[in-house]
Amino acid sequence: MKIGVNILNFGPGTDPGVLRGWAHTVEGLGFDLLMVSDHVAVTPDVAERYPAPFYEPFTTLSWLAGITSRVRLGTTVLVAPYRHPLLTARMAANLDDLSGGRLVLGVGVGWAREEFAALGIPFERRGRLTDAHLRGVRAAWEDTASYGRRRIPVWVGGNSEAGMRRSVRLGDAWHPLRVTLPWLRGAAERLRAYADEHGGPVPALAPRIALKLTGTPVEGPRRPAGEGTIDQVLDDLEQLRLLGAESVVLDPYGGDPRETHRPQAAWRDLAAVAAHLDLSRPLTTEQP
Repeated sequence: MKIGVNILNFGPGTDPGVLRGWAHTVEGLGFDLLMVSDHVAVTPDVAERYPAPFYEPFTTLSWLAGITSRVRLGTTVLVAPYRHPLLTARMAANLDDLSGGRLVLGVGVGWAREEFAALGIPFERRGRLTDAHLRGVRAAWEDTASYGRRRIPVWVGGNSEAGMRRSVRLGDAWHPLRVTLPWLRGAAERLRAYADEHGGPVPALAPRIALKLTGTPVEGPRRPAGEGTIDQVLDDLEQLRLLGAESVVLDPYGGDPRETHRPQAAWRDLAAVAAHLDLSRPLTTEQP
């Protein structure tokens, strides 16, 4: 199982130097994947949680590709309706080529109504637009004379039933965000049922979970995966491996933009996790 990190490409504390620090920390600790999020217009609903400056994902990942050598690069998630599918296909293919085949394209339908309005895109049609977008991207990549032979993994985000079905029809992996383990176990069963209905393979499981280390255990069935003591987090990762997850993305952002001024706290949590895992091998946990 591969372990990745969602880094903060937004907020008042983020600048090129901090982004460089994130990249060198993630790659230096041995994590497999570095991912960034996506917004185009920082409207009030976006700014409340993800304020400016907001570094556009393709631009940012292209730059990060040049200052890293091994770690894979991805989006968690690109809001599909915001771009024409041919633009996404071209930018993704170029980034994958320039980075040496390191791109993972995570996509989703989006949630920010004011941002959709600012871009002149109908919010109510975002699901259908995302379906059409993914079909358009895949159709473009079939033109090998123009794009080469692209093998870019497509992760479909979204915790809804529609998102799960979309991953079955149009994705290589299902990428649920910020979940509890009990919920994910039930959802994994439904995902297999949707794949059987569709007559195709079950998408790989690639969840993004929280990363919030605490000094005392966090109890209760509503505890998000990835939140708790180091032993709880390691056990969450082991349970995800047993559930069949091929990749897990750790998300250290707790929702307060002031966190962007102190990325070192997240880097310490990541170092603590890395110290207990052999990231060069399939996931195993060490006894403390």
